[in-house]
Amino acid sequence: MLWVILFAAAGIGALLALIYLVTRFHKFGFMQKLSENRKWLSWGLSALPVAGLVIVTVINLYIGIIITLHLALIWALCDLVTFIHRKRRHSWSSRYVTGVAAIMITAVYLGAGWFFAHHVFETDYRLKTKKQLEHSPLRVAMFADSHLGVTLDGEEFAEQMKRVDEQSPDVVIIAGDFVDDDSKRSDMVLACSALGKIDTKYGVIYVDGNHDKGYGNGRDFTIDDLYTELEKNGVKILRDEVFEAGNVYFIGRKDHHDEDRLSAKQLMEQADEEKYTIIIDHQPRDYDAEAAAGADLVLSGHTHGGHIFPSGFVGLAMGFNDRVYGKEVRGDTTFIVTSGISGWAIPFKTGCISEYVIIDIYDR
Repeated sequence: MLWVILFAAAGIGALLALIYLVTRFHKFGFMQKLSENRKWLSWGLSALPVAGLVIVTVINLYIGIIITLHLALIWALCDLVTFIHRKRRHSWSSRYVTGVAAIMITAVYLGAGWFFAHHVFETDYRLKTKKQLEHSPLRVAMFADSHLGVTLDGEEFAEQMKRVDEQSPDVVIIAGDFVDDDSKRSDMVLACSALGKIDTKYGVIYVDGNHDKGYGNGRDFTIDDLYTELEKNGVKILRDEVFEAGNVYFIGRKDHHDEDRLSAKQLMEQADEEKYTIIIDHQPRDYDAEAAAGADLVLSGHTHGGHIFPSGFVGLAMGFNDRVYGKEVRGDTTFIVTSGISGWAIPFKTGCISEYVIIDIYDR
């Protein structure tokens, strides 16, 4: 219900933004001159670029809404700055430089968002533990939220896995949302095949995310088909299960929305507390319980690092997540949230970057 309310609010906001933008385009000098003799024509021409935004929205709902809301908001801020500036200088120039500035700022801002969504960076962490590892450092490669088909198709995902393989990881961890609601089977098969080609000591580990099962019937494969392809390529699937390798316990949790998922305490009871434990939990929203259970490291995704600013801060304020991005330490437990190697539905990232994570863990 909450998501329905949020999407409805975004839709209403986009509609109001479209009306506002028509009035802004009408303020350009040539429109003002035209309106002196042909008022309705000037308003019609002012509506043309807004009609273009409507067409974009029909083609891709999310792209259209994002562009519309950002342009309207930035234009309103530019109008406010211009108003204050003119009040102080007692100047009311008829030239509408504000409109040009608003359009250019929006283009640059969303252009950067497109770049950061479509270019994958490597983010490195260095951790220490008092527990003995089979060899030190233990190199963990982790990514989440590939949402196949949004910014990465199967072939593009495979290219990113080559980059991960070049880092010589001991283990690769997929922290959920490997596929999306409308991912294609062909992309899924290619991506699973790419995972099978990574050379590791302890293999590739996968846990479910909230999108992996799919919310509708928009794709041509099931979650069981995904499991089959993952296992065919040697990927270890952990659904409230514990896997030991290299003096390390890897604990994969079911997604937060699964009603029958075990507690962090129940899962940690299956591990040796003398050995290093890594919990993989797609959604970062059980920090207190995971810290109390005694996990050494907890890896998550889901938040996309905020994706579109300032949505990450809104999520924190509303209690959706315990953290949006980066590293946090609570007691003896380290938590890391990745912004994801891709993102859901929206091919812009204005609040973060796309990344995979390399974590080197040293014993003392």
